[in-house]
Amino acid sequence: MSKFETLKTCILAAWLATSLLAQETASSNADSASWRDQAAAAYLDGRLDWWMGWSVAARDHETFCVSCHTVVPYAMARPALRAALAEQAPSAIERKLLNNVTKRVRMWKEVEPFYPDRTRGVPKTAESRGTESILNALILAGYDGLTGNLSPDTRLALDHMWAQQLKTGEAKGAWSWLQFHNSPWEGDSQYYGATLAAIAVGTAPANYRSAPEIQEGLTWLREYLVQQLASQILIDRVMLLWASTKVPGLLTRAQQQSIIDQALSQQQADGGFSLSSFIGAWKRRDNTPLETQSDGYATGVVTFVLQQAGVARDQPQLKRGLAWLRLHQDKREGRWLAYSLNKERDLSSDIGRFMSDAATAYAVLALKYANAN
Repeated sequence: MSKFETLKTCILAAWLATSLLAQETASSNADSASWRDQAAAAYLDGRLDWWMGWSVAARDHETFCVSCHTVVPYAMARPALRAALAEQAPSAIERKLLNNVTKRVRMWKEVEPFYPDRTRGVPKTAESRGTESILNALILAGYDGLTGNLSPDTRLALDHMWAQQLKTGEAKGAWSWLQFHNSPWEGDSQYYGATLAAIAVGTAPANYRSAPEIQEGLTWLREYLVQQLASQILIDRVMLLWASTKVPGLLTRAQQQSIIDQALSQQQADGGFSLSSFIGAWKRRDNTPLETQSDGYATGVVTFVLQQAGVARDQPQLKRGLAWLRLHQDKREGRWLAYSLNKERDLSSDIGRFMSDAATAYAVLALKYANAN
């Protein structure tokens, strides 16, 4: 073989080795490269910034309403994106949210309910207080969970939450929950609110769930969630599954597996999940048909919660669900689409984006958790 041929062979071998290495690297990075975490952060930040300045969300004492669809999912998911943005602490927008929540917690007796009886009729004050007390505690406990320290403001928020717990009647152990007949969060979703309360308790650091002063209320909460389980729609049972990973004794392992199996049975041919198959006989108010295609909300919630419940990332159905999320982010806007259960909405409008706000947060949680484990 001539020197030229030998040189050519060496160059070819080096090129092949480089190509194989590049392919292996691309394959190993596929999970993170196939969706844009910075775009997701930009979408979530933009939506919360809009919400905080929206006149409809404004409340007294220069505060704003904490919404289930935009604010709460943001608070749960946004910290997971800090590493991608090289952030060492909560962003400026996160800080505004936390300041709003702590202000309302500290001024609990001075601030008006989100929807007072005097403007909305009885029992909106009780419903507002019950709902807000859970959401405040959930948000602050989540942030404290990152530091491992239970702050005085979070403890105060949890105290407010327990004070609002119902102590008599069929719903003993739950909380009054805002009823506007808007599924999945409002209207027949008192159970959903109780699962969030359990998640707040289980997320709070310093072994808060073992504190002697909360044991009676925690027992009532467990009893309510277990007794009412059979009558709940599937998406609320999935939320209970998540809560059961935070608070021992809510479900047996057999009950957890039953919910896992029920959720996975709704997987669609493309690997995603549609919220329409998790809500029972619910119908839209405008009589338009529910969207049956896979959506980011159901797929995000299910894949995130199943991981929390110990389902291995390489389990075939979970793996397909996560793959669906990686493939279906709107790379330009950074969001995952989801659809209103109440009426057909313009998905480009601010109100039409509410479900996508929650979908994007849960998709981020599912994908970041998968990449970290």
